[in-house]
This record gives sequence, structure tokens and C-alpha cells, in this order.
Amino acid sequence: MCNFDSSMKPGFLLIPVIIILAEYYFFQAMKTFSQDFQPLTKTVILYWVYGLLALDIGLTITSFIYPPPNWHDAFRLILAVVLILLLCKIFCFVFLFPEDLVRGVRWLIKRFSSSGEAAVVQGGISRAKFISQLAVTFTVIPAVGFIYGMVRGAYKYRVHKVKVPSSKIPDAFHGYKIVQVSDIHTGSFLDNSALSKAFDIVMQQGADLILFTGDLVNNKAEETKGFEEVFSKLKAPHGVYSVLGNHDYGDYVQWDSPEEKRKNLEALKDVHKSSGWRLLMNEHVPLEKDGQKIALLGIENWGGNMHFPKYGKMDLAHKGTEEYPFKILMSHDPSHWEKQVQIEYGDIDLTLSGHTHGMQFGIEIPGFKWSPVKYFYKQWAGLYKQENQFLYVNRGLGFLGYPGRLGIWPEITVIELQKV
Repeated sequence: MCNFDSSMKPGFLLIPVIIILAEYYFFQAMKTFSQDFQPLTKTVILYWVYGLLALDIGLTITSFIYPPPNWHDAFRLILAVVLILLLCKIFCFVFLFPEDLVRGVRWLIKRFSSSGEAAVVQGGISRAKFISQLAVTFTVIPAVGFIYGMVRGAYKYRVHKVKVPSSKIPDAFHGYKIVQVSDIHTGSFLDNSALSKAFDIVMQQGADLILFTGDLVNNKAEETKGFEEVFSKLKAPHGVYSVLGNHDYGDYVQWDSPEEKRKNLEALKDVHKSSGWRLLMNEHVPLEKDGQKIALLGIENWGGNMHFPKYGKMDLAHKGTEEYPFKILMSHDPSHWEKQVQIEYGDIDLTLSGHTHGMQFGIEIPGFKWSPVKYFYKQWAGLYKQENQFLYVNRGLGFLGYPGRLGIWPEITVIELQKV
């Protein structure tokens, strides 16, 4: 049972108010929308609306009582659909509430004047019905989109190819190909088939080096059971390296003891090792080709935004890298690049991050890229450059929370180093 202090109560109490308003306005919109339908059709529609209302309220209450880490896969999917529909019903509320405000003002001024009720729009449709039609339309369309994101979008893997130019790259590493994957969140997959398909695509890229930039699980190492063979698929001539993300530490689970949490992390480290991945924990390794070397650094999670913990220790990872002309850093959280790397470590040439998922929702078309996550992370997807330092933020391969993706598809990144 959670304890809420006085500062949390107003925000917590706002949730049921929003749910009630969203459900009420959607129901009223459907009544108005279906008023000219045949009686039987209208009755069926309203019974469906009543049923969804009961489901929404029941599952929403259950989600607060039942701890998320213990949610069954089927419950997660049903709850996701319910929350998507609820979110879309809020769009309905946004359309209809201003209309009610206008009516309220008219009522105060004209005292039940019939003129306000008689207003019509073109074609003889009442203003109330026209607004309800718009509201229902802008409720249904997003709902269909988000459900598509669950059924297809979550597995709509995309390969992003970028080139990173630098005069510091040794001649032997010109054309060197790195494949980056990030944010698998194994516990969100119902089985290993979709991830196996993604790793097949990774292996088709012919990488010299494969890097995983954190968040292998949602919370617990046990999520990886049944995925061992899939993880072992990743192989490259210069190896597979990985780092931890914020979800890998088990910080979002109530453990029975600190020792249990520690054992969970150790078990997750063993998964990396048994899969053939070299987990870098605040350290660096040399990468050698034709007698020339560059450095690969990997740190634990270092969060510069939103109070994420700073486990990473750049001083340990960076120590001894002075001899290498080109340095690549794996750091899960992209805010680390701006908050520390640029300020203190100007010789880090390329930083690879993930973490944001592009919020799994947004718009990406040639020349335009937008997601709500941009208001939280300045660097949230793709390649960024500041003076001679580069950052690439992978959009993530898996998903978390919303079990899908819409507009921001799961990503496999192919990075080619270019000597200039």
C-alpha cells in the first residue's frame, strides 16, 4: 500500500477527475453522434460505450493497486489498449468542453434563450451534432493509430545509416562499420521471435563491431530467460560490447533486501557474459586494426536529466586513453554528452547513447522530426555535432510502457567511420 503525502494528494486526485470527465464527454458525444441511427443500432453502440466505461474504470483502479512489475503480459496488453482509448477520449473532451463553456456563458447572458440551441451549420446539421462528429472522429483516428503501433509498429524495424567524419580516425579505420542497438527491454516482448528477427537484420549489416548501449531489461534479470540463444546471435570480428542502462539496476522494483537487488544485477551481468558480450563498467578497451588503434570507452548509467542516478565514472573509463587518436564512448543517457562529456572530456570524438526511445511516438519525415520527448531531451534521436564532437542517439529496439511505436520506429544503427 502506497503512502501519499499532502503534496501528492492534489495531483493524485486529479487522475479520477480527468477519467470521469473524459468518459462523460465521450458518452455524450456518442449519444449525439448516434441520435439519428436505428434504435437497435443506437442501443448496441451505447451498450459498447457503457462496457468500455466499466472496463476503463476497473482496469485503471487495478493498475494503481497491483504493482506494475508483477503485471501479467495479457494484463499489460489489455491495460495498454484501455489507456490508449482513455487518452483518445481526452481528445474528445478537448473538443466538447469549450463548447459547453460557450453554452454556459450564453445561459448566463440569455437565460435559456432558444437561439443558442437553434444554431445550425451548413447542411442542416445541428451545431451540437457537428461538434460531436468532430470529437468522435478525433477520438477514433488516434485510437486506431496507437493500436496499429502495438500490432505492427513495435516490430517495424528500421536501419539508420550514418557516416561520422573525422581527421583523427586512423587510416586503417576508414570505412570501419559499427552497428549500434539499444534499449531492448526484453521483458516487454511476449516471446523471442520478434527480437530474433531484429538480430537477423543486425547480422546482415556486416559490422566490424557491435555495440549495445543499455537497458537490456525492464527491471529484472529473469526477463532474459528464453532469450539466451537470441542474444548469442550477435557476433562481429572485433566483438560485441555493452553497457548498462538505468533500467538494468533494478531501481524501479521494491526488493526484499539490498542483497537481493545486488544478486539481480550480478545475474544480469552474467547474461551479458554468457551471451558473448563484453560489458564495460567504467573502463576502456583498445580496438586494433592493421596495427593501428582507437579506444572504446563504456560507463555505467549517468543521468543528467530528470534525477536519474549517476553510476558512471568517466574518470576511471578515460584514464589511460591519452595515447589513442580517436575515442568512442558508450553512455546510455544522451544528457551525459552535454552535461559532462562536452565540458570535461573534449577528446571524446563520438558518444553513442539511447534511453529516450523517441518516446515511441512522433513524426519523422524528410526535413522534419518531432516527438514530445524533445521537451525533455535536447538530443533525443539521430546524429548531433558540437564543434568536433559527435553524439548519436539510437531510438531503441524495444519498447516500454506503451507496448508499441507510432511514427518513431525501432532502430538498428549502422555507423561508418570516415577518415577526412
